[in-house]
Amino acid sequence: MVRLLATAVVAFLSNAVGLIVAALILDDVRLGTLGFVIAALIFTGVSVLTEPLLRQAAMKRAPALLGSTALLTVLVSLIVTAIISDSLSINGLVTWVLATIVVWLISFVGRLVFPLLVFKKTLSAARSSRSA
Repeated sequence: MVRLLATAVVAFLSNAVGLIVAALILDDVRLGTLGFVIAALIFTGVSVLTEPLLRQAAMKRAPALLGSTALLTVLVSLIVTAIISDSLSINGLVTWVLATIVVWLISFVGRLVFPLLVFKKTLSAARSSRSA
């Protein structure tokens, strides 16, 4: 249960940073300050729900697309978040593609780095207890 909660926190933080970076570097991405947390929660929830479904569908029907399921998950999550939330808007096809890549890349890096930063104390305690 603790591991699931930790994974959810890391996913939320990574996705939130990805949305912020996309809004900062892409002119046609607007992220509202008041509803930002709601938009990040919606985005994370949609991505957590759709990723396993897209991965399973790709494995059954198109194994060649298996590597792109993460990008497709981000795109679907952006679309659903933009529809549901007033805090995220993206204009233009090129901006949608770039926002998908930016959010995916930042989220990917965040999921690698955040556990080391957020749970550093817990990790060091676990390592020291193993060596003792």
